[in-house]
Amino acid sequence: MSAVLQKLPVAALLIGLLAAGLAVLAGLGTRWSLWHFRTGFTLLTWGAYGGIAAVVVALAALVVARSSAKALLFASAALVLGALVAGYPWQMKQRAQHVPPIHDITTDVHAPPLFVAILPLRKEAPNPAEYGGRPVAEQQQRAYPDLHPLSVDLPLTQAFDKAVAAAREMGWEMVDSNRQEGRLEATDTTLWFGFKDDVVVRVAAADRGSRIDVRSVSRVGKSDLGTNARRIREYLSKLKQPDM
Repeated sequence: MSAVLQKLPVAALLIGLLAAGLAVLAGLGTRWSLWHFRTGFTLLTWGAYGGIAAVVVALAALVVARSSAKALLFASAALVLGALVAGYPWQMKQRAQHVPPIHDITTDVHAPPLFVAILPLRKEAPNPAEYGGRPVAEQQQRAYPDLHPLSVDLPLTQAFDKAVAAAREMGWEMVDSNRQEGRLEATDTTLWFGFKDDVVVRVAAADRGSRIDVRSVSRVGKSDLGTNARRIREYLSKLKQPDM
């Protein structure tokens, strides 16, 4: 075996590590405000290209280095690492193609809960806090027909306390909790890129108990890749738990 072929497993692993490092840096740099989120996406794309390269080199290394346990280990690690780095952006693209290009989701498309305390925090945000109206509502209803207000068999004060407890359980950063108005506002920050999405919950008295509505809105990005809908579903699921 030539010296060049013997180095293929190491080269594959190094390419995979560099691609993974670039992908991690893409998100953390955005989170730490070192660059615009679109720059982060560009870096993530290049990391994905690096992951594909790692997979190709690793496959070649597996073919030519079958007699060496160490070479097989390096090539296998590079193959897995490259696939992970390349696979995540691909999954993001697939999600983007299967959800509408909207970033404002609510359980009440006719009279969505309104932000109050969070408005100053969104002053510099590209996405407005005002609801987009019928065009947004129609896209949401086609994509997420399961999102509806939640009715709970509790008086208003108890329902509000439960809504606050569920929000804290979600790990949201509480911005305002107004029991008198039945409104709580919070911000949820994504782990990797640090995107901030704002949430407002409205608790109102109903014929039987109380009604809870939720709205989740991204500060940046045309499409949220379904994140806000998933957040609302998870929150409503927590509210339905009897021990919450």
